[in-house]
Amino acid sequence: MSSEPDPRRWKALAVSLTAGFMGLLDVSIVNVALPSMQSGLHASSGGIRWVVSGYALAFGLVLVTGGRLGDAFGRRNMFLGALAAFVLTSALAGAAPNETTLVLARLAQGVAAGMLTPQNTGLIQDLFRGAERGRAFGMFGAVVGISTAVGPILGGVILAVFGSQDGWRWVFYVNVPIGVLAFVLALRLLPRSEKKQLKISSEIDFVGIVLLAVAVLGVLLPVVDADQGGLTRLWWLFPIAVVFGVVFVRWEHSVVRRGRSPLLDTRLFTGTPGYATGAAVGALYFCGFAGIWLVFAVFFQQGLGYTPLQSGLSVTPFALGSAVSAAVAGRLVPRFGRRLTVTGLGMVAVGLLAVALLAELVPPSASGWAFALPLLFAGVGGGMVISPNTTLTLECVPVRMAGVAGGALQTGQRIGTAIGTAVLASVFGMVIGSGYPTALTVALSCAAVLTCGALVLAVAELRARRHRAFEEERAAQEDETSAADVHRG
Repeated sequence: MSSEPDPRRWKALAVSLTAGFMGLLDVSIVNVALPSMQSGLHASSGGIRWVVSGYALAFGLVLVTGGRLGDAFGRRNMFLGALAAFVLTSALAGAAPNETTLVLARLAQGVAAGMLTPQNTGLIQDLFRGAERGRAFGMFGAVVGISTAVGPILGGVILAVFGSQDGWRWVFYVNVPIGVLAFVLALRLLPRSEKKQLKISSEIDFVGIVLLAVAVLGVLLPVVDADQGGLTRLWWLFPIAVVFGVVFVRWEHSVVRRGRSPLLDTRLFTGTPGYATGAAVGALYFCGFAGIWLVFAVFFQQGLGYTPLQSGLSVTPFALGSAVSAAVAGRLVPRFGRRLTVTGLGMVAVGLLAVALLAELVPPSASGWAFALPLLFAGVGGGMVISPNTTLTLECVPVRMAGVAGGALQTGQRIGTAIGTAVLASVFGMVIGSGYPTALTVALSCAAVLTCGALVLAVAELRARRHRAFEEERAAQEDETSAADVHRG
């Protein structure tokens, strides 16, 4: 392979990130459209809930598998196939005549998005080296964070433009023209993969896929159904998930020992510096970060009577702060490293606690304006978390495992999103009898506590990185001393 960088690499990155943005955006954009969907299709509350939870489940289940398929059979082929499937399933969801069709289309759309997302990290590993790779990962991290934050805003805008009756359909239709354009550009710009003579039966770990799917499903299914008593009815899935998780790890160890290709090489966690802690930081941060948008939507729309657009605009300061700081932070990672993540997590926790306090102190009619400054502060911090953490977590990953490493990182974030949304929504619902402001205060305080947990892990990783750097410097000095002694001798 040529050492010369691909001259079209930045254009290729822009196309791949655009497609990835669509898949990640669809995690949160539908929240504000749920009432419109339910009235338009005369759907049950349980069925409409699966429009959100089904997508999240399917997305989380196939991320690692999608990364492995990209590693084995070429990122370009996987990217194009997954993007085409995402466009088609988006059109099907928008045209759904009934509740069942919509839920099935969302499940298929989630599978397509889960196959698409890990190709982004794999392409970055393939196309970029050195400082450029850090910038590219920074842009990818920005896309991950911003897509979640702006979902409620874009959803509100679409409903305002197309009306509440059928506006929800355009939440899905908007993916079609963007996806078609991205597909055409990807055909021209993405580098062709080297042809490999591989057999699916020997290259893909089907047993690992099943074991991991059951483990992830056992965690996600109860929490996404928590508001309907899922934790009480489906608690027995948690021990099953633990058992299958342990069996999965042991199976992957045995696959590596036999010299075959594992689904998830456990050496990512045991032999790749910073990967395990970075993945844990991302998962825990998403527990606190991703769940606040549903809480804010309920507070503003049901508590204060805001329209979906007004509700989305009320959280715009966070999205703006995150967008600007993520772009800047991606360039500062080589200089400041893990200190960016630590600072950002601290800012998010402080900003959320400030909003929690103001919810009790200011009149509800002034909440939108009163929350703006602390949300902006938290958003700036949020942009300093996801982008640098993605870069630092993946910087030591070998290129051959780039896709599966990105998929595993995203799986943790999707599990964190599902758990955090369920926990914060449940807390909000339990306290709502005391009033919407009090419920918001308690829920955001819980989000701040989860963020502080991620902060503790980030501080631990910062100290570990400093220790590794010290040991490497000392080893280098010893080598220089030994070389000098030999020369003098």
